[in-house]
Amino acid sequence: MYVLHYSPDLSSLIVRLAMEEMGLPYRDILVDFDGGEHRGAAYRAINPTGLIPVLETPAGPVFETGAILLWLSETHGQLAPPPGDPDRAPFLKWLFFMANTLHADLRARAYATRYSGAAQPGDETEQAFVRAVEDRLLGHLDLLEALATDGWLWFSADRPSLLTLYAACILRWLRYFPGERPDWFRLARYPALQGILAELERRPAALRAAAREELGPTIFTDPTFG
Repeated sequence: MYVLHYSPDLSSLIVRLAMEEMGLPYRDILVDFDGGEHRGAAYRAINPTGLIPVLETPAGPVFETGAILLWLSETHGQLAPPPGDPDRAPFLKWLFFMANTLHADLRARAYATRYSGAAQPGDETEQAFVRAVEDRLLGHLDLLEALATDGWLWFSADRPSLLTLYAACILRWLRYFPGERPDWFRLARYPALQGILAELERRPAALRAAAREELGPTIFTDPTFG
């Protein structure tokens, strides 16, 4: 049985969704993020980066969200085209785009004071940094909307995949950041992505994950935050 070390509504949610979709048996261990448990020696013994999540597996602990997803997919043959499939290369490039580009910019937006080099929170340096990151995020979403509009099976409402699960969580978390510009991010601008979210959140796997983390039934299209 796998063991997922998680904190509600963090990156561990993506891994939980994938395991629920795959029907894998696992148990979870809550990490006190606000209390800094992830920075302690016990947690760093299994994930030296001190980041959430980490998944304990028969092959040892695996950390980094993208690595966990890819390992699970290759181990269980689900939610991604297999090696040798013509769709494998495009799938991998979009998966790493999600993990290394889109998610990285979301992190920069979430921790703007840390990444901007601002002298104090909310100063002009941070405001300019936030605007630049938000513009990059919107550009990334335009790329994903075009990909979804093209109807590629691995990024569509017709088939859950690592890509759709990852994107759905990013789109959920963007609602955390209203920004200084009115309506800087509106899901309605992205009808193809909105369609993917609507299909995903009706799936039993998403409903189970949402219930486990107490995130509400409309986890992607109309999220509520505690």
